[in-house]
Amino acid sequence: MATKRDYYEILSVTRNASTDDVKRAYRKIAFEFHPDRNPDAEAETKFKEASEAYEVLSSAEKRAIYDRYGHEGLQSGGFHAGFSDVDDIFSSFGDIFEEFFGFGGRGGKQRGPRSGEDLRYDLNITFQEAFTGLEKEIQITRQEACELCRGKGYPPDCAPKVCNTCHGQGQILRSQGFFAISSTCHRCHGTGMVIDQYCEDCRGHGKVRLSKKIKVKIPAGVDNNMRLRLAGEGNAGEVNAPHGDLYVFIFVKEDPHFKREGDDLMMRYDISMVDAALGAEVIVTTPDGEAKLKIPAGTDTGEVLTLANQGMPRVNGKGRGKLHVSIFVNTPKHLTHEQKALLEEFQTLQPAKKKKGFFGY
Repeated sequence: MATKRDYYEILSVTRNASTDDVKRAYRKIAFEFHPDRNPDAEAETKFKEASEAYEVLSSAEKRAIYDRYGHEGLQSGGFHAGFSDVDDIFSSFGDIFEEFFGFGGRGGKQRGPRSGEDLRYDLNITFQEAFTGLEKEIQITRQEACELCRGKGYPPDCAPKVCNTCHGQGQILRSQGFFAISSTCHRCHGTGMVIDQYCEDCRGHGKVRLSKKIKVKIPAGVDNNMRLRLAGEGNAGEVNAPHGDLYVFIFVKEDPHFKREGDDLMMRYDISMVDAALGAEVIVTTPDGEAKLKIPAGTDTGEVLTLANQGMPRVNGKGRGKLHVSIFVNTPKHLTHEQKALLEEFQTLQPAKKKKGFFGY
């Protein structure tokens, strides 16, 4: 997985920047790369990247952990960083977009429970495993809903109270001259409710990190960088929201005998100069056994002979690729007197080559 950039670098602010400085920097970037103003795919990526940086640096708790431990510290602490889609950003930071667009998202879409984040797992397998396919058990660490509080973040005997800052509205209305600006309540984060006591197990996050073993079925014929999607095996979402997905990326180790190009395989096979001259039928090793290969008389080094349906299985299950055999003719380096005499006799039996004259005839 690609290394994440530094959040301060993304927003172009110093590490001692105030919360207002961070907000101003984010507004500037968000305005430039907002999907409604800039439909380019790269702009949307920068928009999401800046939003993730702002999500962390605008929170005193997340920022303190990030300053000390970096990206890994946020993951280890069970904090969510990043957004599943653009509408998710609008839902979280609607107050900022209201200030310069007049609305929080696209068409005023209301935020629902946030789905869990997708996860990635890199799996290394051998060439033979890629050829036959297999079922492999992997172990991942993911966020699960806290059992003690059922993902709510507070103990069962603790009832949420109406936020006295926004009086349960989730929004705070500020007057600035002739204008009234509505923003998300900083105390209840837009929920309209607050709690006085946090769950002991999850410390109020509603999620805990747990290890889980998962069986992955890998089809025959997989290749490097192919990925398998396991729906619902990612991080837990908010209450009443689904888990994210798990993406297993496949990496196949190189084989010393076979070289792969798509569904076809290439291999080298050495023959004697006698077999090359007279022709022969030989046995070559394939990934799943042996096969007969006919060597035509007069075969030279570098010629490629092909065996149909002896390559890699196609992932869709429809047949196999080809096996291309590159021929190399071995020339003996150490001859006995008898072998040398036979070759010299063979040389005398060769048709004499007519020498060409000055003008080529």
